Amino acid sequence: MSEIVKIVKITGTAVPMRGNDIDTDRIIPARYLKEVTFARMGEYPFFDERYSAEGKKKDHPFNDPEYSGASVLFVNKNFGCGSSREHAPQALNRFGIKAIVGESFAAIFAGNCTMMGVPTVTVGEKDIQQLMKSVEESPKTEYAIDLESKTLVYGNEKIAIDLPETYRTALITGSWDSTALLRANLDQVKKTAATLPYIRNFAF
Repeated sequence: MSEIVKIVKITGTAVPMRGNDIDTDRIIPARYLKEVTFARMGEYPFFDERYSAEGKKKDHPFNDPEYSGASVLFVNKNFGCGSSREHAPQALNRFGIKAIVGESFAAIFAGNCTMMGVPTVTVGEKDIQQLMKSVEESPKTEYAIDLESKTLVYGNEKIAIDLPETYRTALITGSWDSTALLRANLDQVKKTAATLPYIRNFAF
């Protein structure tokens, strides 16, 4: 059975992605939506911005070896706008991103991230500028995001973070993972299923 995973604290180095209104088509180009599974999505985030037509690497934060292994993504305003494709958070998560900190997020993108166990937390404009500057100056800085205390800590700095209470509760209780919840309550699921007329061929 799947284990219920409670997401309370995420710690790791970060990668900055400057710019407002970064949409899902930039995060994951549409041609990669044809794949049958999400298995290879980690290869594609920002693909067209990271590689030339000949496959050569461009200057991009996700290609920068200084940010290699980062698990926190810093962004600006309205990140994840555009289409509702789940592939965008899938690509980021499979690339290694476990939490995103920004000024604001597109609502559907934030919801999709939460359903995958990836917190999207917001901070003020001055705070995100401070965070981006800190990681650009010292890429190996570790950042700790605590969803219970709603804080982000690094070095001697502490910044208040925010996210919708429904998302926060789902993450820290583990209810973000609907599949794990169903498996953890399989006996009750079977009992309920047995009462459904369309399961019993409408026999009473």
